[in-house]
This record gives sequence, C-alpha cells and structure tokens, in this order.
Amino acid sequence: MADTAPPDTPPDPTEQSLWRPLRLLQGAMDADIARIYAEAEIDGVRPSFVMELIRLHTRGPMTITELAESVQRTHSALSQKVAAMRAAGLVRTVPGADARSKKVALTPKARRIVARLAAEWQATEAALAEIEAEIPYPLSQVVGDIEQALRRRSFHDRIAEKLAEDPRWT
Repeated sequence: MADTAPPDTPPDPTEQSLWRPLRLLQGAMDADIARIYAEAEIDGVRPSFVMELIRLHTRGPMTITELAESVQRTHSALSQKVAAMRAAGLVRTVPGADARSKKVALTPKARRIVARLAAEWQATEAALAEIEAEIPYPLSQVVGDIEQALRRRSFHDRIAEKLAEDPRWT
C-alpha cells in the first residue's frame, strides 16, 4: 500500500523541474555513447572519463590539480574520477617532479584505446552539430544566452531574491 500524505501537506515542488528534462536528455545521450563502447568491446570506459583520458594522452601525465584545471572541474571531482578510472585499469599514479608529488598517467590499456576514444569524441561532436542544424534554436546558443544572462545577474542572486520573498525561508 502506497504512503499517502496528510490532507494538509503542500504539493511536492520536485514534481516540476525546468532542468530535469535536460539532465534526462544528457543521461540518455551518455547511455548511447556507452552503448557504442559496449558494441566496440571497449571495457571499463564511461563517457565521463573520455575528456580526461584524451587530455592525459595529448598532454602527458599531470597532477590531479593540473588535470582538474585543464578540464575545468574541481580537484575533489577529479580525485573521485581518477579513483574510478584507476579501478577500471585506465590510469595509474607515477612519481612527480619531487618526492611529494604524484602524477596521473595512462595505463597501457588506456593507451591502446585512446585513439578510438578520440574518434568517438569527434564523431559525437559531429553528431551534435548535425542535431543543432536540425533544430531552430541550438543548445550551444542556449548556453551562450544563459551565460550572458548570468553575467547580468548571477544565479545565486536570482535564487536569493526569490528566497527572500518566501516566508518559508526566513
């Protein structure tokens, strides 16, 4: 038997979301990329690993901080991703310039597949360009327009203003 809320319970605000469709769309597209890897028998690679693997291939071993900066992610996020890539056998750590530093490097397994990953990246970008040509308002234009709007007034400030008007927040 399903739980039912008391009659005076307000509606669930999470039932509506302007962003959920975008997250679901990206998830579905990532699942299609993962399916490409599975069909090609490329094991252990997630679509979210590919940028970092290609970056390490083209630039060589980097510290987590260097890698994070190069892909515009936080150190924490990259540290978790590197741990997952290490568990998949795609990267390892090697000594850095001094005894205290370590660098992330590709394993032989990753070096064997990185050219295929670069081909997939380029094919994916070409497919996205094709999709953008089919629609009246390309996502890349949407992103640029949102960035301009946020330069005029930050997302933080917009949320804070709405919260200041909501008695539940104060």
